[in-house]
Amino acid sequence: EWAGERREFMTVPYHGLWPVMLTAFDDEGALDLAGIDALTDFYLEQGSTGLFAVCQSSEMYDLSDEERLQLAQRVTERVAGRVPVVAVGTFGGPLTWQAQFMRRMSDTGVDGVVILPNQLVGPDDDEPPLQAALEQLLEATESIQLGLYECPQPYHRNLSPQLLGWAAATGRFAYMKDTDRAPDRIHPKIQSVKGTDLRMFNAATISALLSLQMGVAGLSPVAANCYPGLFAWLCAHHSDEPVKAERLQHRLASLDAAVKLKYPQSAKRHLHRRGLPIGSRCRVAEHDFDGYDDLLLTSLLLQVDEIKQELEL
Repeated sequence: EWAGERREFMTVPYHGLWPVMLTAFDDEGALDLAGIDALTDFYLEQGSTGLFAVCQSSEMYDLSDEERLQLAQRVTERVAGRVPVVAVGTFGGPLTWQAQFMRRMSDTGVDGVVILPNQLVGPDDDEPPLQAALEQLLEATESIQLGLYECPQPYHRNLSPQLLGWAAATGRFAYMKDTDRAPDRIHPKIQSVKGTDLRMFNAATISALLSLQMGVAGLSPVAANCYPGLFAWLCAHHSDEPVKAERLQHRLASLDAAVKLKYPQSAKRHLHRRGLPIGSRCRVAEHDFDGYDDLLLTSLLLQVDEIKQELEL
């Protein structure tokens, strides 16, 4: 039973790089806890200021409820309070079930439980039913700190600036992963949460720098699973090193397609070649990697090393 007693929220406003974490699996397909520890350490060593565990990059839809909870708890324990951690807590079904699992996810020690709007209403529903569902979850989860994630699967639902403004006004939401991508759609959303505790993070590499200049709190791109240090640098120095930031943005944009090819398996292979003790096993569709793919990964590794040298990382 959930006791309803909550610890204090992290007092530092969410900001900077928040990778959407990979999940390491062993050769039998089970959670690789040592590999998860290594991934967590890697993200932190590279300058991450928060972590999003149990997300789409974590292959969350292919984990059991118990594995989702185990993964969140393992990451939180490894982080040991150094940065905040959030994790998805809504996976469909009646709202009462979803609220119950959100409470269980909160009890793993994460700082925030993330809600997927596409798990609350159908693709043809407008926003009033969605807001009503969110209100029900707010009431059922008492003081748990929350987040929102415009997850593209099972269907892509983006939130309006009006709904985000309402969410920010509740005082319960601290993290929001935006997947609208285009600056003209991102900007009104940034304005709707300006001056509140709801911090917006852009998932799109192509608009990363521009979104930071417009006022997003930080970035949560999938490519940060391969070279988080570059995104951490961009978050920290986009205003004081504008020339370098502009050049880095163009380099990141040109590398993005290589990362997304056969992702997330490609990212795991990339990190393994970097020396991380993880395999390339995935729960989502696995791919064959031929000589062409290996050449692409080699090129990616070399280009990232060149950029790091330029930035003296």
